[in-house]
Amino acid sequence: MFEKVLVANRGEIAIRVFRTLRELGIGAVGVYSEGDRAALHVEYADEAFLLGPTPAAESYLAADRILDVAQRAGAQAVHPGYGFLAENAAFAYAVEDAGLVWIGPPPAAIELMGNKTAARNAMQEAGVPIIPGTTDPVGSVEELLALGDELGFPLLIKAAAGGGGKGMEEVHDPAEVEQAFERAQRQGQSYFANPDVYVEKLIVDPRHVEVQVLADSHGNVVHLGERDCTIQRRHQKLIEETPSPAVDDELRQRIGAIGVEAARACGYRSAGTVEGLLTRDGDYFFMEMNTRIQVEHTVTEMVTGLDLVREQILVALGEPLSVGQEEIELRGHAIECRINAEDAARGFLPTPAAVTGYREPAGPGVRVDSGVAAGYEVSGAYDPMVAKLIVHGVDREHARQRMLRALDEFWIEGPTTLIGFHKALLSHPCFVAGETCHGVVESEELAARAAELGGASNSLSPGTTAPVRTTERVRTVEVDGRRFEVRLSEPEPEWRALARRRQERAQHGGAGAGGSDAVVSPMQGTVLSVAVSDGDEVEPGRVICVVEAMKMENEVHAHRAGTVRSLSVEVGRPITTGQVICTIAAD
Repeated sequence: MFEKVLVANRGEIAIRVFRTLRELGIGAVGVYSEGDRAALHVEYADEAFLLGPTPAAESYLAADRILDVAQRAGAQAVHPGYGFLAENAAFAYAVEDAGLVWIGPPPAAIELMGNKTAARNAMQEAGVPIIPGTTDPVGSVEELLALGDELGFPLLIKAAAGGGGKGMEEVHDPAEVEQAFERAQRQGQSYFANPDVYVEKLIVDPRHVEVQVLADSHGNVVHLGERDCTIQRRHQKLIEETPSPAVDDELRQRIGAIGVEAARACGYRSAGTVEGLLTRDGDYFFMEMNTRIQVEHTVTEMVTGLDLVREQILVALGEPLSVGQEEIELRGHAIECRINAEDAARGFLPTPAAVTGYREPAGPGVRVDSGVAAGYEVSGAYDPMVAKLIVHGVDREHARQRMLRALDEFWIEGPTTLIGFHKALLSHPCFVAGETCHGVVESEELAARAAELGGASNSLSPGTTAPVRTTERVRTVEVDGRRFEVRLSEPEPEWRALARRRQERAQHGGAGAGGSDAVVSPMQGTVLSVAVSDGDEVEPGRVICVVEAMKMENEVHAHRAGTVRSLSVEVGRPITTGQVICTIAAD
């Protein structure tokens, strides 16, 4: 058994891995950036080491610094969690070259599956069905247009080194090809240091169904059933469940067999996920393989009773899998909701802020994986996920009702979160019926309902209460023998009211924060691209610039026709909420 393991990650996944390490009697070594000095994962680790400044490139992505810490701490192994360096083959090789054990798949498998075009070729050769499209990178707009003629629109342009929903652009007609191609290339370079893209036929209204696999170094490969991850925004998952409401036993065996074959085809070891698309006609296509533990591994743990991180560690030690395929039984139904710091009422804009109040739900069948508490600052430098809420029930309807109860109990004050969104969607007829909810997730109807249930203001839903407190925010009183909780507040200072109104104007649309001609940033972040120059004539809706915040790209558009004046932003420079980007003078 290892004496110490370094977890090269932060937040809730670091704490998740630490917990299993403690159960195995292994010392947990944590790492942190300057911006994470007060983070919970730093407190939870047995020992923790500073990597560097807040930007991930100078801390959590600094492989040499992580390896130096591992040597200083006396760790024997490295667990990467997910994100950051988890699917970086060069880092996995470097870990092994340093004499440490990599708790993950062989670097060669990461390398193969990390290149999506090479992975598609390997799967095709192994007889695994792939989505129609290219198996080589596409190098020009002209090639894309030709593919549109060959495959038919719509198409999906994808970063060849991508994952996690990054670098994916839908193209519905030839007029969209050039801009979509440029965006996908830019995201590929920004997130994966590789601008190569490939093309797939866009399957309309499919289910995103993935298979959890486990493999050891003794030739054993098993699947743990499927997860349905169809509920997404911007190609990134929001709700996951298992089993899928669209998969029966026969289809489950077929999908599971595809997952096992895909793992064998790349010489896999450890935990991994084979992702695919299930069409309305029942066809299942390989999409990609994620060579790491997934965010949504929790729902599989709930229905199988297995600790997937424990399995990863034991496999890394050379042990065989603890279970065979015939021993795996799926019991009940599990659902996970990602509680992100985003505002569904404003197009899922990120909302970094300090957490001023926090209470987690509890009770039968409820699990929370979180890395925050009251007083914690949700930073715009990292992913917007605040916590993961997971429930388990005897069947899907039981789990759905339990999730609604748990969401009602979950109280987060400070950043706007997706709690209201999840309440609205889980109550929507499309979700109740187990449908794909195509067109509903990002609809104005659901956004309005999410705001009403707390998505835009973090107000508590009817029938719930804030935790009992004795601070200047909340007092408990009795009137005629009945208990009430009341909130005491002082009048808002005028300077703060002006600042708040300015920010609200900026967040809700375009003009107003710097005069009626101003275009302002609705968020804090970094400018990724600028699409106009001083003197350009623009129409309403024209993209002015793209701002990255919390690992998401957000386009800022012109709110009126006119001429661009006083452009004040540059690529790579930071930008603040409400900052004037330019003015648009009416013709």
